[in-house]
Amino acid sequence: MGISRRSFLNCAAAAATAATIPTPLFAGVDGKRIVSLDYGLASTLLSIGLPPVGISDLADWGRWVVEPRMPDSVVDIGSSYEVDFEVLLQLKPDIILTTPYLDELLPRLEPIAKVLRLEIFTPDGGPILPSSIAATRKLAAELGREREAELFLERSDAFFDGCRARLAGRSIPSLALVSFMDARHARIYSAPGLFHNALERIGLRNAWTRQSNYWGFETIGIEDLSTVSDPDARLIALEPVPSDVLPKLVESRLWQSLPFSRPGHVSVIPPALMFGMVNEAVRFAGLVTDLLEQDA
Repeated sequence: MGISRRSFLNCAAAAATAATIPTPLFAGVDGKRIVSLDYGLASTLLSIGLPPVGISDLADWGRWVVEPRMPDSVVDIGSSYEVDFEVLLQLKPDIILTTPYLDELLPRLEPIAKVLRLEIFTPDGGPILPSSIAATRKLAAELGREREAELFLERSDAFFDGCRARLAGRSIPSLALVSFMDARHARIYSAPGLFHNALERIGLRNAWTRQSNYWGFETIGIEDLSTVSDPDARLIALEPVPSDVLPKLVESRLWQSLPFSRPGHVSVIPPALMFGMVNEAVRFAGLVTDLLEQDA
């Protein structure tokens, strides 16, 4: 199932600058050449009008992030684990964006450019969506884009309100959110994670009530889904789903014993990034709203 035209347009409004004007290679914007080692920070840059000159793991952007689109001028600097420092030096960045997750790189990054280290996913950081909003404001303040950031956050907030309004008055069961690893294991998402926060923001309930790790997920065996207490709960899986998972589940006696095996209780939606920030919460909310609206 693809995202609907209405939610696509709404998501575009929530990330208005994602459709950026092509920029010359290495040019930067407003004299700022920024490299991001984090997808969420990179998508936030696009939404405040500062496309990066380089990001890590660019090749997988379209697979995991999808929206907003990354401009063709952006350079891949390798993976966040194995940064290509030769390419990074050629880009001559003024600023490098990173997170505590990549602190081991700091001794090699700091001689190259100013490093902005923003905390979003931390053991004592609390819910991820509020942390993402705070990080957006901090990033914008560092880059002189406070007005653009507030407009972006206002559009995002309005999008969440719109999703909530579209679903209001519908009888919607609680939702279990998973990414299948194989036919026997899955990541399941709950508090304090980004997907959980987005569900609550649009007025929906998470069927998985157990607290996760600070990234917002835990890895479970399929049998653990039997502990979901809501007999009407619905399961939503995010792409990519390994090709053999659904056929194997259909043949599994364990799966057949679960309430989710009933017709209409399992759906698959396009990918959304759980390790993201506000843009990724907006995308996820739109995908879930589209699904539930179409199935009503």
